[in-house]
Amino acid sequence: MVEYNPFSQQTVHNPFPTYRRLRDEAPVYHNEELGFYALSRYQDVIDAHLDTDSFSSAHGVTIEGVDQGAPFLITKDPPEHTMHRKVVARVFTQRRIALLEPFIRRTAAGLLDRLRDADRFDLVRDFSLRLPLDVISELIGIPEEQREPIHELSDRISARTEDMGTPPDAYEAGAELWALLADLVRDRRRNPGDDVITLLMNTEVEDGNGGTRSLGDGELASRFLELAFAGHETVAKLIPNGVIALAWYPGQRRELVADPSLIPNAVEEMLRWDPPSHYQGRWTLRDVELHGTVIPAGRRVILITGSAVHDERKYPDPELFDIHRRIDRHVSFGFGRHLCLGASLARLETRIAFEELLKRFPDFGFDEAGVRRHYSSNIRGLSSLPLLVGRSAPV
Repeated sequence: MVEYNPFSQQTVHNPFPTYRRLRDEAPVYHNEELGFYALSRYQDVIDAHLDTDSFSSAHGVTIEGVDQGAPFLITKDPPEHTMHRKVVARVFTQRRIALLEPFIRRTAAGLLDRLRDADRFDLVRDFSLRLPLDVISELIGIPEEQREPIHELSDRISARTEDMGTPPDAYEAGAELWALLADLVRDRRRNPGDDVITLLMNTEVEDGNGGTRSLGDGELASRFLELAFAGHETVAKLIPNGVIALAWYPGQRRELVADPSLIPNAVEEMLRWDPPSHYQGRWTLRDVELHGTVIPAGRRVILITGSAVHDERKYPDPELFDIHRRIDRHVSFGFGRHLCLGASLARLETRIAFEELLKRFPDFGFDEAGVRRHYSSNIRGLSSLPLLVGRSAPV
C-alpha cells in the first residue's frame, strides 16, 4: 500500500515515484497519522482549485496549518480575499512589469558578468537567489541592506522537521521578519517614495459599510511580507530546477543556445517538470465524494501540484523534460481565485535569467556532491547547486 509523507527525506529527495503510485492506487489518499487527505490527479486538482464552495483556503495552505489565520491573500476566502486581491493586483499590472524588464536584464547580466572567469560557482547563492530578491525589492521598495536578511528569515520561517514539526526558530524568524517590515512601513509613512508600498498606502479600499478606508500599518506590513516572500522564493527555486533539467538534457540545452526564442516555452516546461511549490492545502467545508471515497467536512486536503503536472492522463511521458511540449494551462502557479498574481513577473525573470545564463555559459554540469536541498513545508528547491562551467559534468 502506498504511503505518502511529504516531510520524509525520501519524498523530499524524489517524490515522483510516490506521486505516480498515488495517482494509480489512491487518487484520494488519506494519511491518518498526519491528519490529511490528498488529491494527486491533474483534473481532480484543477476541479478542487475551482470548487471554492467545498474547499476553503482560510485554514491555511500547509499541512501543519501554522499559517491558519495569517493575514495573507493565500489564506483568505471571499469576500475578504476579493478586496485585498484587487489592491495587490495594482502591483502587477502589465505596464509596471514591462517597465521592469530593463532592470531585470541589467541585474541578471551584472550578476553573471562577475562570474565570467569562474570555472565553478554556486548557482543559488551567486545568481538564482540574488536576481529575484533584487527585482522584488526594487518593485516594492526594500533597501539593499535589508534584502539578504529578508531572504534568510524567509528560509527560516519555511523550515520544517521530518515529523511535520515547526522548529521554534521558525516562529522566532517570523517575529523578526514582521518587525523588520513593520519598521519599513513606518519609515515609508514618514518618507513616501515612488514604490509599491507608497502606492498601497495611498489606495482606498472598501470598508464593508459602503464606504472606503486606507490600509492600516498591519495590513501594509502583511502585503509587504507576502510580496517579499513569494516574490523571490518561486524564481529562486525554479532557476536551479531548470538548470538541472538542462544539465540532464544537454541536447535541449544546445537547442536553446542556438535558438533563444525557444526559452519562453522551455520555462513553461521547467514549471511543469519540477515546480517550486509541490502542494497547496485546503479545508473541506462540506463532505466531498471522489473516486468512491468521501472526504468529510472539516478535514485538511492537500492538492499535490507536483503530481498533477506529472499525470499521464494529461501529459504523455511526463517524466521526460521536453522544451517543445505544448502546455495549455498550468497549475504550477495555483489556479482559479488563488492564481499567483506574480506569475507573469516570475516568467519574465526566469526567461531573462536563462537568456543571460546560456549566452555566457552555454555548456555546464553540476557537482552532485555539493547539491543541497532546502527542507521546508510545501516549497521544493535547492539551497546550493555548484555549477561546473564549460564542461558537461558527471551528475
